[in-house]
Amino acid sequence: MNKPYGVLSQFTPEPGSQWRCLADLIPIPRVYAAGRLDADSEGLLVLTSHGRLQHRLTIPHLSHWRVYWVQVEGSPSESQLQKLASGVIIQGKRTRPALASWLKGNAAPIVREREPPIRVRQSIPTSWLELKLKEGRNRQVRRMTAAVGLPTLRLIRHRIELLDGEPPLSIEGMDPGQWRQVSSRETNLLLSLLNRPAADPQA
Repeated sequence: MNKPYGVLSQFTPEPGSQWRCLADLIPIPRVYAAGRLDADSEGLLVLTSHGRLQHRLTIPHLSHWRVYWVQVEGSPSESQLQKLASGVIIQGKRTRPALASWLKGNAAPIVREREPPIRVRQSIPTSWLELKLKEGRNRQVRRMTAAVGLPTLRLIRHRIELLDGEPPLSIEGMDPGQWRQVSSRETNLLLSLLNRPAADPQA
C-alpha cells in the first residue's frame, strides 16, 4: 500500500484521534501492517495475514534497507549528509550507519502535492534527501534530520530492499491510498525470508 498522509498504520481508530485508519481504505479482513509509518508520514506499507512473516519483517536487527524520500527545510551540506550517514545521537543513543544523499536537479523525486500541503517559507529553500536505514526507531528520520539542522517537512517511504540483487518492494507507480496484491515473484521473495537466518543483532 502507498499509505497517504493522515492515516494510522492500524485498522482500528484511535479514540479521540483526528486521523483515519487503514479500515477506511483496505477492504480485506484479517491483515495487519508489518511495520508502521506515523500518521503524518507516507509511503510503502506491507500488509499481511502471515504472522511469522510480519514478525520477520519487523524484528529490529533484520538487515534490510528501508529507503525514504525526505523533504527538508534548507539545503544540506556535505557535513550534514556525513553526519546522517555516520550516525547521530537521538534519544540518548547513536543511530546505526546509514546512506544519505541529496536528490537535486533531475534526481529530485516527482511526487503529488500533499493534502494538506507542507509548510513553506519563502526565505528558506526546501530539498529532497534519500535516506537508507536498517533500523526503525520511533520517528527516527524526523529526529535525525532535526539533529543536523534540517527539519523534515515531508516523509515518504519509497521502497524496501529485502535481498541483494532482487528488485525491491516499492510504491513506484502507485497513487497515495492505492494498494495492490503482491505478485507471485514478490510472494516467493517474501516467503524466502522465513528460511534465512536473521542478521546477528550484535553485528
